[in-house]
Amino acid sequence: MSIRPFLHRLRGVKIHGAVFIGDDVYLENEYPECIEICDGAQIALKSIILAHFRGPGKVIIGKNVRIGPNCVIAASHGKTLTIGEGAFLAASCVTTKDVPPYTLIGGVPGKPIAKITVPMTFTTSYEDFQKGLRPIGKLEIGE
Repeated sequence: MSIRPFLHRLRGVKIHGAVFIGDDVYLENEYPECIEICDGAQIALKSIILAHFRGPGKVIIGKNVRIGPNCVIAASHGKTLTIGEGAFLAASCVTTKDVPPYTLIGGVPGKPIAKITVPMTFTTSYEDFQKGLRPIGKLEIGE
C-alpha cells in the first residue's frame, strides 16, 4: 500500500485494515475523527471527503468500496453518510446521501446505475467487475 493511510491515522481518521488512498485526496481536515474507512477501500486521486457542513457529521466508507477519481462525498451536520460495502462511485461522482451496498453510483448528483455482483477489490480484474454489473432500470442519455 502506501504511507498515506498511516499518516491519516495519525491525524485521527479511523482506518481499519488495508486501504488505498491516492494522490491529492482530501480527507476532512477540521474533524478527521469523523471519517471512517473500512478494510479494502480504495480512494482514487483528487477525491474529496467532507464530514462537516456547519458542524460535524460522519462519513463511513464500507469494506471493499471503490471511490473513483475526483469524487466528492459530503455529510451534513449531525448526519452519518454511509457508503455501503462493495459500492463503487464512478469518476467525478458527487454524493451527499447514503449509497447502498454493492451499487454503482455515477453523476452529479450521484444516482444508482447498476448492482454489483463482483466487487472491485484489490485482486479483482476490471473485466470480472464489468461482467458482474447488472443495470438498474432504463438509463436515458443525459441522466
